[in-house]
This record gives sequence, C-alpha cells and structure tokens, in this order.
Amino acid sequence: MDFGINNFFDKKYKDSKIGHFQDLEHIDGLSISTISCGLYKEKRDDLVLFYFRDGATYANVYTQSRLVSENIKWNKKTNDKKVFGILINTRNANALTGKDGYNSLRKISLNLSKLLTSKQISDEDKPKEVKPSQILFACTGTIGEKFPENKILNNINNLVEKIKYTQNKLIWIKAALGIMTTDTKPKLSMAECKIGNSLVKIYGIAKGSGMIFPNMATTLGFIFTDANISSSILKKILSQNIKTTFNAVTCDGDTSTNDMVSIFSTGKANNKEIKSFKDPKLKQFIKSVHQVMLNLAKRVASDGEGATKFITIKCINSKTEKDAKNICFSIANSPLVKTAVFGQDPNWGRIVMAIGKSGAPVREEKLSLFMGSNIILNKGKLDKNYSENVFAEYMKNENIDITVDLSLGTKNFTAYTMDLSKEYIEINADYRS
Repeated sequence: MDFGINNFFDKKYKDSKIGHFQDLEHIDGLSISTISCGLYKEKRDDLVLFYFRDGATYANVYTQSRLVSENIKWNKKTNDKKVFGILINTRNANALTGKDGYNSLRKISLNLSKLLTSKQISDEDKPKEVKPSQILFACTGTIGEKFPENKILNNINNLVEKIKYTQNKLIWIKAALGIMTTDTKPKLSMAECKIGNSLVKIYGIAKGSGMIFPNMATTLGFIFTDANISSSILKKILSQNIKTTFNAVTCDGDTSTNDMVSIFSTGKANNKEIKSFKDPKLKQFIKSVHQVMLNLAKRVASDGEGATKFITIKCINSKTEKDAKNICFSIANSPLVKTAVFGQDPNWGRIVMAIGKSGAPVREEKLSLFMGSNIILNKGKLDKNYSENVFAEYMKNENIDITVDLSLGTKNFTAYTMDLSKEYIEINADYRS
C-alpha cells in the first residue's frame, strides 16, 4: 500500500482517521521539513530534516551489528557538544557502500550546513555558524545499493526552504510518514511531565517493520524534548530505557546495519540545570521518556511486516534477567510459535519447545504457563481446569499474552513481537520490486 498523508482522510484505509494519533504539537527550538526527492518510483516524502535553531544536546544508541551503515560511522565521529540537525532518508540504507557512501554524506553535510548557516543569518538575531560535523544522518532502506547523492543534493535547497518553525499534529504525522519503508502506518508518541516547576514535553517518532531484533533493536527512533538536560545525562537516560523498550522488541530475529535511536533536547523549557542523573527531579522525566519509547517500540512490533496479532511475552520469577530475556526471545523468534499464533492454533507445545531450547535453566516441576488469564501448565503438569476450546477461543484475539513462570527466582523480562503470516513472505520476497 502506498501510504501518504491523504490516506488519513480516505475511508477505504483501516487507519485513515487522523484522530487515532496523539496530539503532538510544538516544541520550542525544533523545526521540521519533509519533501520528496524522488527516491521511490511513486511520489512520496522520502527526506526529512529536524533542525535545531539554537542547537540541541543529544545522545544516540546504535545497532550492535559488526556491519554498520556509513551514516552510523559518520555519527560516531561527531564530538560536538550540540548538533543542529539530523537528516533522514528512506529507500537507501547507505550500507556496504564504502568510501563513496561516506563521502556522499560529507558532501551533503557541507551543503546543508552552509544553507542552515545562511538561514541563521537571515532569521536569527544572533546567528550561529552550523558546521558539517553538527549534522547527523539516519538512513533506511535497501543495503548495498549506490547512495542517491545527487538526488538528495539537488533537493537540499527545497528542503531548507520548506522548514516549518512551528509544528502541529499534521506536520509530525508527515515526518513520521516520511521515514517509513515497509511500515503500514506512522508511529508517534508523546508525554508531558515536570522537572521541578517547569513543564516539559517529550515527543517521538519511529519506523520499523522488519529486520527487527536487538541489539540495538530494529528500527529508527527519534525522541525530542524541550527539557534543559546535558548530553551526558541524556545518554544515561537513553541507555537505561533502551533495555526494556526497543531492545525488548523482535519481529523476525534479524538485526539491521542501520538501527539507531536518538534523543535530542532543545533546552527551551528552561528548567533549572540538572547536574546528576540521580537528581530526584529527573525521576518523572525518566519515566516519561520510557513511556514514549515503549509506546513507539510496541507500535513497531504491532506493525511488523504482515502482522495480524501483537504478542506480549513475559518470563517471570527467573533466577536472572538474562535467563528471562533468553526465554522471551526464544519464544518470540520461533517460527513455529509465530505461525501457530497466526493460525489461531492452540498448540502450546510449541511454546514449551521454545522454552526448552532457550538454554536458560528450567525445572519442569516448577514451570507454569499462561495464555492471557488461562493457565495451561501448573507446576509442570497440565492444569486440571485446562480446556482446549477456551484456549482456542483466546487465540482469536488480536492481542496475545504469553506468561512463563519459572518459579526459580525474582527476575522478570517482557518482550514484544508479532505473528508470522503469509503476507510476511510476500512483502520480503517483493521488497525491492
């Protein structure tokens, strides 16, 4: 399906209503521009710029793949205290493109930084020079294809000219649409909280539908806030929250070369300076960032390629969190489990199989298994009240909850995934066509 802004007003699309999405509005210090520069056969937004007029503190988390895209190599060399923009392109991953791909980013950064510096001179009372090193990049799409340097360079002027200093819900949705690849819907989330007496906003968008598995975890995610927080503290907040959000998601067990999640802070909320990650005034902010990240991560899993069901897998009372995590992902990445869920087949033996192959310690006489509120195994034995008809009826739900109780300790972990449908094969078989 070609998904554009007009689909939100077209009744033939399941998610056509713009009211389904949260009311992301304006964040001071942040500007947005989205355009089409012809990266796809059909016309659609494929280039998105987030511009920070006074710069932004920031933190990034990247894929742990041994093979990474050229934009991640570029970003890792950035040592500036603040950045002025992040440019995101779709259709091309700029991975396995070597020096040519990296040099393309260098040329684009030179051009974009000059244009943004000119915009500073024309629009700001105290203009700043934007350096090429103060531009970050995110790329997503096909691996190994020549990076479309000229198409992007030829449209940079237009991109900068269309910068919107004031955002609204429509602009945020347009940006979220502009970073999509095989996604079927845009992913947005927001929260508000206080740091001291200052109200702060936390907004986020993400993309991700396939090639989703930690570490990092699958996707591109961008969090924006007007809180006044240093890059070093943002890094700690991001690292802490990534574990139970984007690193708790899997769709197909594959980790991309391009995965990254970033957080940017404009400082315009003017809250009192936070000097320590342990400052009690940060507690609510950290929770709110986690809320936004988890919401986005769940949206990624629920929009997995060809997905018809959203699956939450909990492993509780494990000896270690690592063991619980291994069991959750063993179940979440099992094609046999995922196809059973798609087929609404109450074959709980496949879940037990996945638990056993995880490598985590399990004692049969202590193991209990639940689907929703329905108990299947009770201390290693089929529960006396088990009913396959009740189980089969539960499998018809769009949201499926699996809970594994090991009764070996106090540690827990929760993972999120989707079922494996015939459409998943069709989407990935035709991905480049």
